[in-house]
Amino acid sequence: MKKAFKLSLLAASLMTLAACNQETKTETVVEVKLDTELQKQAYGVGASIGEFLNKDLESKKELGFALDQKLIVTGLQDALAGKSKLTEEEVKELLTNLNKQAGEKQQELAKATAEKTKAEGAAFLAENGKKEGVVTTESGLQYQVMTAGEGKKPLATDTVVVHYKGMLLDGTEFDSSHKNGEPVDFPLNRVIKGWTEGVQLMSEGAKYKFFIPSELAYGERDLGKIPANSTLIFEVELLKIEQPEEKPAAE
Repeated sequence: MKKAFKLSLLAASLMTLAACNQETKTETVVEVKLDTELQKQAYGVGASIGEFLNKDLESKKELGFALDQKLIVTGLQDALAGKSKLTEEEVKELLTNLNKQAGEKQQELAKATAEKTKAEGAAFLAENGKKEGVVTTESGLQYQVMTAGEGKKPLATDTVVVHYKGMLLDGTEFDSSHKNGEPVDFPLNRVIKGWTEGVQLMSEGAKYKFFIPSELAYGERDLGKIPANSTLIFEVELLKIEQPEEKPAAE
């Protein structure tokens, strides 16, 4: 563990040094030679470390932890010279606390964002439910018929073939079968609750727009493209219901 921690600390220090050098002009210009494979490898290690630390420092800055890069470089130089002003245990404790504080701050911000997203979704659904043609079910799912179908309706246990487009409330598209160039098929009882309920209302050939509250979608999970507590909008076209393969009769 100590060895891994030393390597992590050294990597962090080197990355900070690279970032700092981009911002501070010095009178001494060191010529960088990349003639040999070994030179390129060495430079590549430094560049990789620098890019990683630059992102890490930016993320901590956004959380309110703006680290003094000059002090980081000084700490690196002192440690390389064997003159560190802090013991290894002190450094370990300080960095552990920093990561803990940053993690707690990140959780606070994520919680506040999720609460805001949920409130925005509730407000949207309240207004959207008043629009002509929008139907609200007992569960809170809302739908609008874009094209009425004439085929049969699926059961929750059926596998359906659909084309769809998924959007956030601001219109951001996070998924689409059309972009992949072909429809998708899946068992209807293995998707989010809003889909399972909504698609069962459709007949083959129908196209509906669904407005799915977060509790019928992905809830408090943050999926990156889909923030936690997001109310989602889907345009779904039910192409067909797949028939299960008939098993041969027993002899």
